[in-house]
Amino acid sequence: MIYSMSNIAWAPEERLEAYAILAEAGFTGLEIAPGLFFHAAEDPFLPDTASARAARAEMADAGLRLVSMQSLLFGVTGAALFEGAEARAAFETGMHRAIALADRFGIPNLVFGSPLQRRVPEGMAMDDALEQAAEVFRKLGDAAMAADTRIAIEANPAAYGTNFCNTLDEALAFVALVDHPAVVPHLDLGAMHMNGDFASMPARLPDLAPRLSHVHVSEPDLAPAPADPAALARVLRGLRDAGYPRAVSIEMKRAPEGLAAVRRAVANLAAARDAMEAAHA
Repeated sequence: MIYSMSNIAWAPEERLEAYAILAEAGFTGLEIAPGLFFHAAEDPFLPDTASARAARAEMADAGLRLVSMQSLLFGVTGAALFEGAEARAAFETGMHRAIALADRFGIPNLVFGSPLQRRVPEGMAMDDALEQAAEVFRKLGDAAMAADTRIAIEANPAAYGTNFCNTLDEALAFVALVDHPAVVPHLDLGAMHMNGDFASMPARLPDLAPRLSHVHVSEPDLAPAPADPAALARVLRGLRDAGYPRAVSIEMKRAPEGLAAVRRAVANLAAARDAMEAAHA
């Protein structure tokens, strides 16, 4: 497994110290929101050569590589999956922009969250919404496959403002409906906590883990994560035993204490990792 953290946990000016914290703990992956990673570029989804080279060099100097991207529709106005042709076109254009960025920088995973842009409007039948979305994501899947990346469908609980794919089971059903090799499931542990499903995770992993493209170690409302290293160690053990080879990435918003919270989160994930490995020894 690749241990990673999303850069939404720190401000751009804190990045070098954050990278050093990750490197010190043996993390080798970095997940990015482009607006924060390419902060020096006028358009973070079309970064100029100098900005891109500088951002990537800083990361590489800490032994990190890009493993995933989130905030795919950042800065896109009027985008919505289910609000008519014009809004859907803006949605597709924004997603193609993210796929192109992944292609340019070799990012193997795109986390599709965007809860507000995927809300099913009142009066639309869910079956109709699912069919419309599946048609869109089959086309996006073709583009992702050509870019050698994958779109990971994230369950977003209702508390995040959406009514589409709120649970892991609903996200899995949608992925099955799309039926495209580049549209795959994503596991967000914070969503599992919010939906009351976290306790079921270890038993589900033998079947689920081989299908996953990415895992977020998160807590409700993107609080500092992980809160319980012992509970996370059981999940890591299940992922390892199922042969999951991809990234396990801390996702948390920047805490008021800044890098001190990053250091604690990294230490907690490292403790879960070490407990998992000790149990295997």
